[in-house]
Amino acid sequence: MRQTLRDLAALAARLGVGGIFFANGWHKLEAGLTATNDQFTSLGAPAPGIWAAATMLIELVGGVLLVAGLAVPACGLVLFAEAAAVFAVTTGEHGLPLTGGDVSLVVALGAASVLLAVVGAGRLSVDHLLVMRRREAEAAQDFAAEAEADDVIAALREPESARDTGTAGTAGAAGPMGSAGPANSSGPAGSAGAGGADRGAPGGDTAELPARPRAHPYGGPRDTGEAGETADGDAPGPRSAPGDTADPRDVPDGGPAGPAGSHDDVLVARRDEPRRD
Repeated sequence: MRQTLRDLAALAARLGVGGIFFANGWHKLEAGLTATNDQFTSLGAPAPGIWAAATMLIELVGGVLLVAGLAVPACGLVLFAEAAAVFAVTTGEHGLPLTGGDVSLVVALGAASVLLAVVGAGRLSVDHLLVMRRREAEAAQDFAAEAEADDVIAALREPESARDTGTAGTAGAAGPMGSAGPANSSGPAGSAGAGGADRGAPGGDTAELPARPRAHPYGGPRDTGEAGETADGDAPGPRSAPGDTADPRDVPDGGPAGPAGSHDDVLVARRDEPRRD
C-alpha cells in the first residue's frame, strides 16, 4: 500500500514539475530566441544568446522527460542546476525569464527537481519498465550461463561414467561365472578341473558322462549295480572262463562240483554206457 502511494505521489510530482518546465520552454520558443536574448540582456546576464538557447532547450526536453518518467534522476539534476543558475544571474526586480518574476516558483521548481532526482520516478514510469526488462534479460542470461555450465559438467562426466561401466563389465567377465578353473589331471578321465566346466556353465549344472563298463576278469562284460551287486542281485563270486564246462570225471565222486548258483558253470552228467564184452 505504501509503495502504491509513493508511486502515485511521484507521478503527480512529475506531471506538475515537468508540465511547468515544458510550458516555460514553449513560451520562450513562441517568443523566439531574439526576444529571449533581449530579456537576458536587460537582466545583465553574460552571453545572453547562449543563455536564451540553453534555457529554452533544457526546459522543453526536461519537462517532457519528467512527465514520461524517463531518465528522471539525470533530468531532475539538470533542471535543478538550470533553475539555480537563472536565480543566481538575475534579480527579482526586473522579472525572471524562467517564471516571469516569481522567485518563490523558481525555488519550488528547483527543490522538486532535486527531490525527483533522488527519489526516482516510481513504478508508473518508463524507467521502471526499462529496469524490469533489463532485469529479465539479465536473469535469462544467467539461466543460459548456468544451463551451459551444466552441459559442460555433464559432458565431462560422461567419459568417467563410461570408464566405470567398462571396468565393471570387465570385472564381471573375469568373475566366478566366466573363469575356467585349472584342469585336474589327477581326477577321473574325461572330467574337467575344479574351476572348469562346473563354473563355466550357468547354474553350475554339468552333464554327467556315462560310466565305462568295467572289464570282466575273464574277458566278458558284467553288469553291475550299486554297492557292487550283480544284475541278478547275487553277490559276486568266482566265475569260470567262458566256454569252460565242469567235467564230472575231473571231480572226485561225491566231491563238490564248484560253488552252487554259478551262472557260467555247466554240469554235464556222465552217462553209464553198457560194457561191451
